[in-house]
Amino acid sequence: MTEPQTSKPKLRRDMVIAGCCGVFVAAMVGAAYASVPFYNWFCRTTGFAGTPQVSEQAPDHILGRTVTVRFDSNVTPGLPWKFVPEQDTITLRIGEVATVHYKVINLAARTITAQASYNVAPPQVGGYFNKINCFCFTEQTLKAGETREMTVVFYIDPKIVEDRDQNTLNTITLSYTFFPLREQDRPVADAADKKSSKL
Repeated sequence: MTEPQTSKPKLRRDMVIAGCCGVFVAAMVGAAYASVPFYNWFCRTTGFAGTPQVSEQAPDHILGRTVTVRFDSNVTPGLPWKFVPEQDTITLRIGEVATVHYKVINLAARTITAQASYNVAPPQVGGYFNKINCFCFTEQTLKAGETREMTVVFYIDPKIVEDRDQNTLNTITLSYTFFPLREQDRPVADAADKKSSKL
């Protein structure tokens, strides 16, 4: 019995559709992996989602208008650290560089490594909040009972006065959240040295 003539074109069409679906799935998986670093870059560049900007120097002028900055500190559940700002608020002129300090204490009986993420509120001012120095996204390793003081240096970009949506802005909240980092496996050589030192 001969195979119908229509079966070969149908088979080719099905194979083309299957191939297109495979390419689409592969593209979506690749986009998912690329979306996280792209999103982080986008937020750092534009201030989207309340992400502050990074600056290497202070602005060249200071305005008379003032803004109050509130400092918020948090630790994720399961991280036995005490994390507090040394002052709750500061009032500064737009363009003025401010330096504030946070203190963190490891309350656990073991060494812990953690890292802080940050954002500002309201989110739309993230593009005007510039950090010159910050402990965020830097791994912090504290021994049992260790206390550490961390510094944040920042200013509010004078360009904020050109944004009519921010004309009534008088308070900004800078928020940090510490989360624990999983301990990485020690290299074999280090593990061997540690074991021999106990003998």
